Amino acid sequence: MNPGACFMVRAVVAAEADRAAFDKWYADEHLPDAVRMFGAHSARRGWSLTDPSVHYAIYDFADADAMRAATGPETLNQLVAEFDRVWGDRVTRSREMIEIAGFLPA
Repeated sequence: MNPGACFMVRAVVAAEADRAAFDKWYADEHLPDAVRMFGAHSARRGWSLTDPSVHYAIYDFADADAMRAATGPETLNQLVAEFDRVWGDRVTRSREMIEIAGFLPA
């Protein structure tokens, strides 16, 4: 069994005053749009307990090839453009593509 792959976005919302609005927008608009556009199996998101300015979103795929195809420039550029339109340079972000090396069910 192939354990899959995930696409992770790390966003830094530096201004505390922006965090509630960012949280609502990401939950209500961006996450559902990204899941639909990527065709991801599932997605989850949350805030760092180590650094409260850091938000993570993780999109799950069957394998690395599916992840790469789903997050190609045509799709990713649309999501980035919308993110930039709403948040501009107030939120910085980075992305990681992770191939799961192993999985141990509980």
